Amino acid sequence: MSGPSYKEIWGEGLWHNNVVLSQMLALCPLMAVTTTASNGLGMGLATLVVMVFSNLLVSMLRGIITPQVRIPVFIVLIAAMVTMVDMFLNAWMHELYKVLGLFIPLIVTNCAILGRVESFASKNLVLPSMLDGFAMGLGFTWVLVLLGAMREFFGAGTLFADASLLLGQWASLIELEVFPDYGGTLLLILPPGGFICLGLMLAGKRVVDRMIAARENTRIAQTGSQPSVEGAV
Repeated sequence: MSGPSYKEIWGEGLWHNNVVLSQMLALCPLMAVTTTASNGLGMGLATLVVMVFSNLLVSMLRGIITPQVRIPVFIVLIAAMVTMVDMFLNAWMHELYKVLGLFIPLIVTNCAILGRVESFASKNLVLPSMLDGFAMGLGFTWVLVLLGAMREFFGAGTLFADASLLLGQWASLIELEVFPDYGGTLLLILPPGGFICLGLMLAGKRVVDRMIAARENTRIAQTGSQPSVEGAV
């Protein structure tokens, strides 16, 4: 039985089965670190690296990992990758490391990572597994960045503030002060603001999904076929 195509893997990771917008996973770091777009980008990239290499290792070792011990082995492999990412950030991106703090080790407990190695990497070849990890990680990252940008923009009037301190001097190019004399809206920076922005993003996804489903059913109807009974989100 052939696995999913690369296009399907991309679509699942970036949109249809998005870690946050569809699966509602990793909400703890999502709310904690997305006070700015820079923090969201850093956390997203760290998670992406862990997902890619965890999927790689599990796919490579899937033939020798017995079903009885697979979950402990998966967790050990994920923990090893998180430890390496944690040490790398501490050595090379220390400011970002201090901001993300405890949430880097807590990547180990991210159910999305364990779920992907269990449901996909343990059953597929190396290349599709790596692509699945990359697509899921990228889908998680763009949600973190967008949520952080919304909270930062309306809460402080800036975008990617202090990105150069967190990600390196190159990131000064993306630092923007949109409203220089803006007093800020504290609600958006606090966790309730995060839930408000996330709710708006979830509503936006539902609207887009309905539009896509309606367009697809219209296209099928125009070709003379029966419309598919799907798309009700």
